[in-house]
Amino acid sequence: MENKKRVTGIGGIFFKTKNVDTLKKWYETHLGIKTDEYGAGFKSRQWSSPEKSHYLQWSPMKEDTEHLSPSEKPYMINYRVDDLEWLVNELRKEGVKIVDEIETFDYGKFVHILDLEGNKIELWEPVDEVFDTYYDSDPKKEANQ
Repeated sequence: MENKKRVTGIGGIFFKTKNVDTLKKWYETHLGIKTDEYGAGFKSRQWSSPEKSHYLQWSPMKEDTEHLSPSEKPYMINYRVDDLEWLVNELRKEGVKIVDEIETFDYGKFVHILDLEGNKIELWEPVDEVFDTYYDSDPKKEANQ
């Protein structure tokens, strides 16, 4: 096996809730988490390159969302990776269930897999600089730091 890193950190936490807006307001009021339509972004620094930003997404979702399917669990964890295409090829060789194809957006590449218990996992090769621009360009948006 090639000696490459697989997961480099947590990229996001996604979970179902009965009332997204009420829950977001509770978290803002009591814990100071500012949200937008996607939830909240938490900004930190990359360990290996402290001059670069690193983001973690926190997203409450409607109870009936299909975003977490085919898992029956009310949550999904997103893991950051350095080389998604390489990792997906390795996981296929190892017999891991790949749920979909890699999708590419300006903020990174994504794919979903299932673990042994059917938990849906999102793998993300991020482009953190896009979030730097997103948060820096709009004074109303602020990454929770």
